[in-house]
Amino acid sequence: MHYRRFGRTELEMPVFSCGGMRFQHGWEKLKPQQIPASVQENLEATVHRALELGIRHIETAEGYGPSEMQLGFVLPKIDRDKFWLQTKAAPQEDGASFEAELEESFKLLGLEQVDLLSIHGINNHKLFEDTFRKGGPMDVIRRWQKEGRIRFVGFSTHGHCHIIEKAINTGEFDYVNLHWYFINQSNWAAVEAAQKQDMGVFIISPTDKGGQLHLPSEKLVRLCEPLTPMAFNDLFCLKRPEVHTLSIGASKPGDFDAHIKALEHYDTIEMAIQPIEERIHAAMIEALGADWWPRYAEGLPNWDAVPGEINLQYILRIWSLATGLDMTGYGRYRYGMIGNGDHWMAGQKATNFDDETIIAALDKHPQRERIPDILRKAHELFKGKERKPLSQH
Repeated sequence: MHYRRFGRTELEMPVFSCGGMRFQHGWEKLKPQQIPASVQENLEATVHRALELGIRHIETAEGYGPSEMQLGFVLPKIDRDKFWLQTKAAPQEDGASFEAELEESFKLLGLEQVDLLSIHGINNHKLFEDTFRKGGPMDVIRRWQKEGRIRFVGFSTHGHCHIIEKAINTGEFDYVNLHWYFINQSNWAAVEAAQKQDMGVFIISPTDKGGQLHLPSEKLVRLCEPLTPMAFNDLFCLKRPEVHTLSIGASKPGDFDAHIKALEHYDTIEMAIQPIEERIHAAMIEALGADWWPRYAEGLPNWDAVPGEINLQYILRIWSLATGLDMTGYGRYRYGMIGNGDHWMAGQKATNFDDETIIAALDKHPQRERIPDILRKAHELFKGKERKPLSQH
């Protein structure tokens, strides 16, 4: 395992973290007797495998169904100096409610201290204000820090980059959990802002939300050879020293193996991935044209400034990936969530819009005349089963 300094926490963070949102028993709050023995045995085997590999950072959240409770059956049996634990709690207007949630999390985990506590989901201005409200979550956290119950504080986010930067620039956080990977590099300005604050940077869901890379298209597989798409993406992220750890949402012990194999190229990352990046870029240009890729996002407004609140940035990204890399399955998976995830997946699908109104709202986009037709194509390609996010990760 390789390690990186996790910003001002000074923790030597493994470049892979054990994410705790896929090995638990479902997404509902359960009682201990409702957890099948086989499920618990699998979770415990996964945790022990992570530790064997040197992955000493375990990450969970109150919102991950019974994950905290199930981890609470195993973590107290492990020497406390063998792992770092991160859990997350959603911001609330009422500090007392937030504190009660923390108390329940600690009880379920069976621990007296967590190393890393995240505000779970600073995704918009209201949630930012709730976090810093007098007597609210941050006041509670600072008191718990003084009591020695929390070591470091961070936040996770699915918000627009300007919201992420706003939270980072308060200087109140030691680390951030955000989305940034090969297919979505829109939050790089936030990563740079975190570096200026000497914050740890934790990449959320690089495999699943990073392209369902466990189910890659044949075209993407060919373009990434001799690496797998998963290994390519891991190395793409780790090429940047500003990035410190990638979350591996393991559902079983063997799920770490492909990621560990990618580390065979850790000391020669540039050599390993540069030809792949060039091939993917060429394939995208061939399919979409140099006037579209990678310039498609230039001048796109945020969803809340688009008529009908259409999430243009997201829809045009997944349409581009489907067109250029045959990532249609991933596009359907993500498109079905638009409009169904509250602030976790904001905006709306590409339905019921007027061409002239959309074009007028995109006066700064070089390809604005093409976009209404692309939106219709995207909706026809991706429409299907409506989905909700598995969790507020």
